[in-house]
Amino acid sequence: MNERARHWQYDELPGVDLLRARYVRKNFVRHTHENFVIAAIADGVEVFHHGGGDQYAGAGALALVNPDTPHTGRAGVPEGWRYGAVYPPVDVVAEIAAETTTLRGTPGFVSPVVDDPYAVGLVHQVLRAADEGNPLAADTLLRVAVTRLLRLNGGPMPRRQVRTAGARIAARARAVLEERMARPPSLERLAAELGTSPFALLRAFRDAYGMPPHAWLTDARVRRARRLLDLGTAPSEVAVTVGFTDQPHLNRHFSRMVGVPPGAYQSERKNVQDVR
Repeated sequence: MNERARHWQYDELPGVDLLRARYVRKNFVRHTHENFVIAAIADGVEVFHHGGGDQYAGAGALALVNPDTPHTGRAGVPEGWRYGAVYPPVDVVAEIAAETTTLRGTPGFVSPVVDDPYAVGLVHQVLRAADEGNPLAADTLLRVAVTRLLRLNGGPMPRRQVRTAGARIAARARAVLEERMARPPSLERLAAELGTSPFALLRAFRDAYGMPPHAWLTDARVRRARRLLDLGTAPSEVAVTVGFTDQPHLNRHFSRMVGVPPGAYQSERKNVQDVR
């Protein structure tokens, strides 16, 4: 019943995050990823809130999340769930789609859960090949898995266009929060700066980005923390830079979104940077 997780990169799959984990009590708070999420469930059941409802992925199924899509994650059965996941960047998936499918526009996944034991096996083979240092197998199997899932469950991702006044205000609020991440304004002050009311801003932001401004800001801080950790910045310095009060504060939110503590995350990244 022990929880364990490894979040790493393989030098021969640049930009692709890899995860192998077993969780029982882990509860991923609402967050997003810059890359695609392709999570292959080996045992147990994962439940994740996505698109307005709970989705259930059991053994032999894959949880599929498009970039910048808010979602959560938790165990759906007492024994938790065991899975392996790959996180390919947008440009890698687009390249594969252009070569092997008829999809047009920016490709993405239509359904968040797909039952396909064969594709689950392919994802775990990618992780095994990366562990064994087999670049030819890892790259080949990743491309085969992505191709299969796009053919089974692919479609063009809708473009988010800022058309309404509320959406434009939300976009301006997001820009302010990105610029002043370490010292953000209160909701009331932010709304006043943008010429609107706090509740109007709250509604507009939630409609545009799927979460309230404070939750989005925490997600953005963790994203920026990952980039700084990748560059070798010490976790204690990262915490202050992105606006957390101290390293334990960073540790708590980082683990609830990424699945491993910042130190373990950076240790794996350092190994890849050393190889490069």
